[in-house]
Amino acid sequence: MSAGDSSKASLPTSTLDRLSLVLDTFRSAPRLSLTEVSRGTGIPRTSTLRMLEQLVRMGWLRRRGAEYELGDTLAELGALSLYRDSVDRVVTPLLRELHLVTGHVVHLGVLDGKDVLYLEKVGGSAAPHLRTRVGTRIPARSSTIGKALLASAPRPGVSFGTCVTGFGCIGARVGSLGGAEVGLSVSGPMDRLKFDQRHAAPVRMAAAAIAHYFDLTGAGWPRA
Repeated sequence: MSAGDSSKASLPTSTLDRLSLVLDTFRSAPRLSLTEVSRGTGIPRTSTLRMLEQLVRMGWLRRRGAEYELGDTLAELGALSLYRDSVDRVVTPLLRELHLVTGHVVHLGVLDGKDVLYLEKVGGSAAPHLRTRVGTRIPARSSTIGKALLASAPRPGVSFGTCVTGFGCIGARVGSLGGAEVGLSVSGPMDRLKFDQRHAAPVRMAAAAIAHYFDLTGAGWPRA
């Protein structure tokens, strides 16, 4: 058996395993061409192209010209996985306290490109018509969290706005987590949400309390 035959014999035979092998090549480089992926996996170019296009259709990869990179679907899953343990252990209790104090829905979100990606939602039963969920993406300029994060002020500030028809929101910047801007907000019916210190102060205090646990110098993990 030749060296080439031995290489082919060692390749995974199932489609799922081959797709996994293709995705693994992006661990070492943010963007790769068809030739680079084929060379890195040992899978023939024709089969590699077919799998790359399948991953693009699934949203797991994105094509830019002649190169491929990780797509939004994997980025969202990665973000949720990255922050989940930290959010559950440290941040969620503070979000629950903010919900209890204000009586409104609380969201924690991270700025991802031009969107805000929700990482946590607390108190959804307080506003069943507010159909957001963990993993929801909203254009930053249409999001109260996004407006707070896009503000030029270097210290945490508070922004006010309308979420959806009949709902108001108060948002605040928490800080930088692993290079990504993190913020939170409370959302409630316009006739119950107070756009003054009664609700703005708890939002600001919760943001400051959460920021205390985050390493704002760049390591990006809550302090123990």
